[in-house]
Amino acid sequence: MTTPWSARRESNLRERRRGERRRAAGAGPRNALAFTDRVLLTLVHLRTGLTHQALAELYRGGRSTVTGAISEIRPLLAARGFAVPDRPGARLCTLGERSPTPGPRR
Repeated sequence: MTTPWSARRESNLRERRRGERRRAAGAGPRNALAFTDRVLLTLVHLRTGLTHQALAELYRGGRSTVTGAISEIRPLLAARGFAVPDRPGARLCTLGERSPTPGPRR
């Protein structure tokens, strides 16, 4: 079963290659960060506004790894309504900000 994330990633890779893969699936470089780490990294960036270089220091990786992870995950979050890639200043809100205001207590 293919997840939407892996289907989108494979589609992007196919466009970059301008055709089908030339090697077997799984060949090539490994991701430096697990999927959950990439999501967490992106959420931290959106919520705090930390630079890619600062996040790279926190994750003991390279700035390009952080940039790639954020550019990969932001469209997925945007598709779910959590972030807007076209508006870099848009920040995530807390659960309290998203939920409707409670009515008067009785």
